[in-house]
Amino acid sequence: MTIHAEGLVAIVIFYVLILFVGIWAAWKNKNSGVSDGVDRSEIIMVGGRDIGLFVGGFTMTATWVGGGYINGTAEYVYLPDYGLAWAQAPFGYALSLVVGGLFFAKPMRSRGYVTMLDPFQQLYGKRMGGLLFIPALMGEIFWSAAILSALGATLSVIVDIDINMSVVISALIAIFYTLVGGLYSVAYTDVVQLFCIFLGLWISVPFALSNPAVTDISFTAKEEVYQSPWLGKIDPEDKWLWADNFFLLILGGIPWQVYFQRVLSASSATYAQVLSFLAAFGCLVMAVPSVLIGAIGASTDWNQTSYGSLAPKDKDQSDMILPIVLQHLCPSYVSFFGLGAVSAAVMSSADSSILSASSMFARNIYQLAFRQSASDREIVWVMRLTIFVFGALATAMALLTGSVYGLWYLSSDLVYVIIFPQLLSVLFVKGTNTYGSVAGYIFGLLLRIGGGEPYLKLPPFIYFPGWVIQKRIHHLTGDIEHFVQQRFPFKSVSMLASFLANVTFSYLTKYLFESGTLSHKYDFLDAVVSKHSKEIMDKTTLVGNHDNIILSEMAPVTQTMGASLAGTFTNTEILSDDGASSPDSFQNEH
Repeated sequence: MTIHAEGLVAIVIFYVLILFVGIWAAWKNKNSGVSDGVDRSEIIMVGGRDIGLFVGGFTMTATWVGGGYINGTAEYVYLPDYGLAWAQAPFGYALSLVVGGLFFAKPMRSRGYVTMLDPFQQLYGKRMGGLLFIPALMGEIFWSAAILSALGATLSVIVDIDINMSVVISALIAIFYTLVGGLYSVAYTDVVQLFCIFLGLWISVPFALSNPAVTDISFTAKEEVYQSPWLGKIDPEDKWLWADNFFLLILGGIPWQVYFQRVLSASSATYAQVLSFLAAFGCLVMAVPSVLIGAIGASTDWNQTSYGSLAPKDKDQSDMILPIVLQHLCPSYVSFFGLGAVSAAVMSSADSSILSASSMFARNIYQLAFRQSASDREIVWVMRLTIFVFGALATAMALLTGSVYGLWYLSSDLVYVIIFPQLLSVLFVKGTNTYGSVAGYIFGLLLRIGGGEPYLKLPPFIYFPGWVIQKRIHHLTGDIEHFVQQRFPFKSVSMLASFLANVTFSYLTKYLFESGTLSHKYDFLDAVVSKHSKEIMDKTTLVGNHDNIILSEMAPVTQTMGASLAGTFTNTEILSDDGASSPDSFQNEH
């Protein structure tokens, strides 16, 4: 393969642009919130809660629209026997943002939380918060590793340079401006990222459509020419599998720190909802060029192109159909924009997840669980250190782990079956406690792991109804791989089981302890009968290191932003000295 000079120049230009915008955003907002007494760590995590509608709309859209989103959508539209019918991400994530805006954005933002894990630690305690941090961290790190891995594959199409070096440089750029500017840098680079994707892809689509090797996509949508029609179909035996994956996208797309980081950075609860709705529309709009490029790939006689006689699907390169179309079906001066934009988009996607993971660790693990007396400066340095560590970890996984996509698939499933029902319980179900939370965690984990994961070659030990043996052919080697496919919607069933276990065990333990059936001394998690628990993140933990805090002392705290740890959690009913000591006295504000 020869060096694609235009692509190399494009990458350099777009990378420099992203880096410049990230540093500029950090410099522009270096004193933001300082005059209002807002902690520097909170400014890094949630941007001082003053992200406007324009930047907020773009950065919320970029929660999901990045390198993985545009490449993955094009891949599924292109894949034979899948097609547009199985390209669920655009509609799934758009509906996820709508559901998040309708039901989750307002209660989370109005209570002044700083991270997604705050309500869990507030109600279930710091140890349970630590357990829930594990799948949340896995999701963020594996997602960053997956898109960095995709970047290496994309660059191998664009130019024959050392893939490892390109991935390392990309990760270093993202880590650097995230270290410097926090959420401000991430948000402003998201604006550039989306403009790059939109312009780069839309400029390329007309040229690819008019290439002589491409058959009319309206004809190949329903008729088989070079492969099966790109509209695709859902076979009756696959309808539950399709539904399971769709609900995974809708509901499993909500409990991510990258989403709530944007929600909590909005200037008000209403703004947070509006940003979610704008982002839902943005997800659909940004998917259109990817869908068209996938359709173009399925409608191309590759023997007439510089790519070669074999189609990408026959070289196991379906996942790179988007950069392949841009390079081989467009003039070089057009692919200059498209390929550079795609590379910049993939690189820029990593920053959000790295910042989210470091925010949760610095605040919910280091500060609230271990060092409640830590200074703001100390928290900032912990964040900077973990941004570098998590970024390096994601980069190492992208370079060394061949099954990084399988790890991300499994971890995103765990976010769906474990964290989503917990979030539902903590925000909307009165009376759940730590015992129920632990039970829900275990139920969800066992049922999901029990279903297996073909991408990790993890065999199931629970065979749900309708399971079948499928085979996967590796075209380059000719190897045939057999795996178990669970056609039963076991992921959604696992999520529901986790939710029901949380509620059931919460009320059961509450009844057993309060009725005297179990002695109070067995309440070892201090979740039911202990009023002044050091484990539950109550007023002692949240406000100070003494025990004589009363509700009147909490009155001056505002809900829009917390100037210190005292303003962290503002659900005064939870912090009240009055009422029953059990979690049944916990009231939702909405």
